[in-house]
Amino acid sequence: MTSPSYSLPPLPYAYDALEPHISAQIMELHHSKHHQTYITNLNAALKTQSEAVHTADITTQVSLQQAIRFNAGGHINHSLFWQNLAPASSADAKTSAAPKLSSQIKSTWGNEEKFQKAFKAALLGIQGSGWGWLVKVETGNEQRLAIVTTKDQDPVVGKGEVPIFGVDMWEHAYYLQYLNGKAAYVENIWNVTNWKTAEERFVGTRADAFRILRASM
Repeated sequence: MTSPSYSLPPLPYAYDALEPHISAQIMELHHSKHHQTYITNLNAALKTQSEAVHTADITTQVSLQQAIRFNAGGHINHSLFWQNLAPASSADAKTSAAPKLSSQIKSTWGNEEKFQKAFKAALLGIQGSGWGWLVKVETGNEQRLAIVTTKDQDPVVGKGEVPIFGVDMWEHAYYLQYLNGKAAYVENIWNVTNWKTAEERFVGTRADAFRILRASM
């Protein structure tokens, strides 16, 4: 039985393209080392799982679930994260690139400033490592926006939930540049948010949001 195998997706910009808000050193380590490690470990776990399924070794299959969840989550989250960043000078980094999403944000939180304040509070409220996400929640014919946080590398995969954009709050995402200044990191992330991608995910489907993962196989 052949197991699926994933590879590191290339960044849509150079490692230094997000400076001064995110340093080239952080981006290179984060992408080529941290993300690659999740993929390497995921592929190894999936290979072992495939072998265990072939031999009906259910004990091994069960023991692998945590490693698969953690490393698959790391691959999913980071693949989405790279795509929802853009150089500050890019037109994609302007809220004007997301007219429909911006309208919904204003309808939900009142204005962009109040939204960012609420998002910042959620991010800085994460205990330990995790992620903060703006998600579209679809229920029947209705949809709404919500700010959610996930622990460690848990991804946003709930029924009816579409990740619009996320912020990595693991220390490896900011510590080399911001040290313990998480608040400054959170404030600066808005300068390199890819609003064009956010708009595409907002008006699209779950399949559209996760298509980058199919490209990494």
